[in-house]
Formats: sequence, structure tokens, C-alpha cells
Amino acid sequence: MKTVLFQGDSITDAGRYRDDDTKSGLGYPTLVKGELGFDYPNQYVMINKGISGNRVVDLYARIKVDFINLKPDVISILIGVNDVWHEFGAHNGVDAEKYFKVYSMLIEELKAALPDVKIMILEPFVLKGSGTEAHWDRFQDEVQKRAQKAKRIAEKYNLYFVPLQEKFDEAAKLAPNDYWLQDGVHPTTAGHEIIKREWIKCFRKMEGLK
Repeated sequence: MKTVLFQGDSITDAGRYRDDDTKSGLGYPTLVKGELGFDYPNQYVMINKGISGNRVVDLYARIKVDFINLKPDVISILIGVNDVWHEFGAHNGVDAEKYFKVYSMLIEELKAALPDVKIMILEPFVLKGSGTEAHWDRFQDEVQKRAQKAKRIAEKYNLYFVPLQEKFDEAAKLAPNDYWLQDGVHPTTAGHEIIKREWIKCFRKMEGLK
């Protein structure tokens, strides 16, 4: 069986169990797990190691124990919103250039340690909501910068990129922002379904699945 590793912040974490990898939370990793498990029985093991509050520097800090040591066949990474958000509260954000630099280091070391691994880069996203409206203009601008850097990472290392911001913008025309992202950042169940659908679309293409 192939091992799929989900990495990121609270959007990926989504209440996963820390001591039981079979319980992967209430977010898109579990939705992916359900669809892939049904369509391709006994072919994929899915592990969620997302941690709430993480920035790209936090992912890099745990590259050995939570990436390399697990020897995954596929790595899915969604990171960037906390690199912005943490600057507004604790003044502990990660600026766009450092985000790109550390993200590059992360990918280079993963590819060196796991030469056959496939990597999916998910685009950071944001909507105006209770958690973002106080600094909305800057919040939106800075997340967009991280999204552009994430896409550049995918292009630089020939990785698969999963665009998400446009999907949330389109969804926001159909229902209020908090129907999709409860506070402008954290997805509702419907919001996680958006991520899952785009993730599955990319994964099927990457794996050559029908």
C-alpha cells in the first residue's frame, strides 16, 4: 500500500487524534480518506500530521520526525495562513520571502531524503470573516503573496499545485463567506469539501487514476 501524508496547520489538523493515526480529524484529510478508501480499497494508507498554529518554519522544524521518518509515497502540504495571521497578534509571522526560502529548503531536503516521493502543494486561501476583517486589506494581500510563493515552489520543483482561492471566491457567490470558512480562515464541512474535491482531482491526475 502507498502512504499518503497530510501536512499543514489547523485546517489540516481539524481535530485529529495525536495518538491514533486512524482518526484523522473532521476535515478534508478524512473526506479524502473516505473517497479514496472506497474507490481504491486497501491501496492507500493516509496519515494526518497537521498541527494547529503551524507556520512553514514549524513544518521545517519537524521535517525528520513527521515527514522523512514516515517514508510517505505522497506528501500533501497546505501552509501559509498562519505565516500571515501570527503577525497581527503575536508579531510572530513569517514574511513572504522567508516563507519562500524555508519552503524551498523543506522541499529540497524532502526530495533528497525521499527521491521518489510525490508532493502536492495546496494554495493558501482566505475570505473576509470574523477572524480576518479587522486587518482585511493587509490580510488578503499577504495571504495572496504566500499563495503566489506556494505556486512558485510548485513550479520551481515541478510539483503538483492545487489552486483553492478561486474556488472559495466562487463559492462565496453562492452562500455567505462563513458558510464556507467559519471565521474567514477555518473551513466548515462544506469548505472542507471544496478542498477535498480539488485535492482528489489533482491526486487522480498525479497517480494516473480514472
